[in-house]
Amino acid sequence: MPYSQDVDQIASLVKQNPTWNAINPKHAARMRAQNKFKTGLDIAKYTAKIMREDMAAYDADSSKYTQSLGCWHGFIGQQKLISIKKHFGSTKRRYLYLSGWMVAALRSEFGPLPDQSMHEKTSVPALIEELYTFLRQADAWELNHLFRDLEAAEKAGDTAKAEELIKQIDNHETHVVPIIADIDAGFGNDEATYLLAKKMIEAGACCIQIENQVSDEKQCGHQDGKVTVPHADFLSKINAVRLAFLELGVDDGVIVARTDSLGAGLTKQIAVTNEPGDLGDQYNSFIDGEYIEDASQIENGDVVIKSDGKLLKPKRLASGLFQFKPGSGEDRVVLDCITSLQNGADMLWIETEKPHVGQIAGMVNRIKEVVPDAKLVYNNSPSFNWTLNFRQQVFDAWKEEGKDVSAYDRDRLMSADYDGTELAELADEWTRNFQRDASREAGVFHHLITLPTYHTAALSTDNLAKGYFGDEGMLAYVAGVQRQEIRQGIATVKHQDMAGSNIGDDHKEFFAGEAALKAGGKDNTMGQFENI
Repeated sequence: MPYSQDVDQIASLVKQNPTWNAINPKHAARMRAQNKFKTGLDIAKYTAKIMREDMAAYDADSSKYTQSLGCWHGFIGQQKLISIKKHFGSTKRRYLYLSGWMVAALRSEFGPLPDQSMHEKTSVPALIEELYTFLRQADAWELNHLFRDLEAAEKAGDTAKAEELIKQIDNHETHVVPIIADIDAGFGNDEATYLLAKKMIEAGACCIQIENQVSDEKQCGHQDGKVTVPHADFLSKINAVRLAFLELGVDDGVIVARTDSLGAGLTKQIAVTNEPGDLGDQYNSFIDGEYIEDASQIENGDVVIKSDGKLLKPKRLASGLFQFKPGSGEDRVVLDCITSLQNGADMLWIETEKPHVGQIAGMVNRIKEVVPDAKLVYNNSPSFNWTLNFRQQVFDAWKEEGKDVSAYDRDRLMSADYDGTELAELADEWTRNFQRDASREAGVFHHLITLPTYHTAALSTDNLAKGYFGDEGMLAYVAGVQRQEIRQGIATVKHQDMAGSNIGDDHKEFFAGEAALKAGGKDNTMGQFENI
């Protein structure tokens, strides 16, 4: 409802309740405007609609891909969205990513943990709720400045200015955007997955990413030792997430099915199969082993299955796990992706070992032969050495073209010795265009960096510590942080305001009128940052 109409509606309500005579309808309408979303489910329904619209826009035009950065704290997510609005004027097609890796490393009560689903499952919905709390506060903070300006214009009798500010308030774009939230491998059985998915959706998640690893054997997608599950097991978890969305009324909820099969060489179990060529039989066909002629070749404890009309003795490791055939990863990925999309998933996530458009496109094109509108969420992972990868890709391309590469040592291309060379500059250009190229050629709808703010926090802290505890002393903070905040217009330079001090002062005045004890008086040192 537009602000002016809301004021009139509340004024009528106050008039009907004589004991409410101290309530200023403008104050109540203002507080409503600064709190657009009342529950996490309101957020999930709103952001799911946005995401579905963005998916349709991408299907029509691949240049309209979406992006996000992983954020491990509500404040980090908030500042990211404030920055996006400041630099680009809109949050359109910019999301948040919640990384299970960062929850494990930074938000577990056990302290830093590896990405192996050992952290408390409740920490995931807790972080979703925290992120949206900070994004909603960013709305309140931004609108509070507009309302303060509106009050000043009304007091000055500047009708034109007041009308323009009311227009800005009515058309305010929220900082609340979709979150793609990592549920890892589901944290247990199907019921556990369903219960956790509900908590995540109730906290505001409109999109849940789930992977096909064994839940209690889960590994980071960029580490070794990954163990996948048969398709039927994975599909039951997709169903669990979908039913959680439907139960809570988030009918547009989005499910991203992640496959780790490209780098996973192991399975914990043999799939159930009822007839040749069914899904279980296809899964089992990738298991490594030897065909045998009769029972005399079976040793104590061996497992034997019928595959391709013959008896197969799968290769089982000392851990009890079964091994897949070497080189079968891409075929397994394609089968995983097609099966997921045909059974309830909305998008795919293929975890690769390097950022290579050609490799991704090769798999996606095979998937699109069966599911033409297949779309990927792709991890632009910090686990890749991007500089080395793209320099080597340029090196290999030049070599294939017959260009002289004798001035370059392929294994040493990360060396600073090559910075500024023709090869390095072209590699940087390929890196700059990677997201555009992958979205155009390889079906990538959403590009994310899983844990960038983990690295930026470490880097900026290292730079400050080096100077502050060294010869620079206080200048390290002043020149490297505060002065840069001022020069670049970073809102946190007025940290009291960013934390809500001005909102609190205004509320005090709403509640107590002239008797309010406010913090923003003449002795507030934040006044030193006005008009800069």
